[in-house]
Amino acid sequence: MKGGVYLDAEAPQLVQAHFAVVHLRRGSRKRFAETCVEIVADEATALAMADPGRQLHAAEVMGPSRSSEGFRLYYLVRWLD
Repeated sequence: MKGGVYLDAEAPQLVQAHFAVVHLRRGSRKRFAETCVEIVADEATALAMADPGRQLHAAEVMGPSRSSEGFRLYYLVRWLD
């Protein structure tokens, strides 16, 4: 388990670490709907796209993971900015 996400050793391609820009008010949330997350190529790109004034925050996330309600979620590993 990493960051609240259970990893399947037999299918590691399903849930992976990604760099991303997350669109929301930064707070104590640890998981985000896929509609709030834009996956980017690397840490530098995420940091370049971050704009706290527009509620865009660079992060490292794990996902996507399917919730019990059927939504695809990403889980926060760490904020980059």
